[in-house]
Amino acid sequence: MTISNVILGIFGLGGPEIFLVLAVLLVVFGGKKIPELARGLGKGIKEFKDASKTGTGEEENKDKK
Repeated sequence: MTISNVILGIFGLGGPEIFLVLAVLLVVFGGKKIPELARGLGKGIKEFKDASKTGTGEEENKDKK
């Protein structure tokens, strides 16, 4: 079972619903803006993953006090 199947199962989305959401996004943001939004979302997710792996170091500072 893939993560996309789990997410779609949780929200109860099927093929027609996904198509409708994509069509609305295309109308609202336009064809040129969607790749920029996806790129920004990808960068944000990558930064979040990197930050969660490395941590901020605050835990180490608390132990030293």
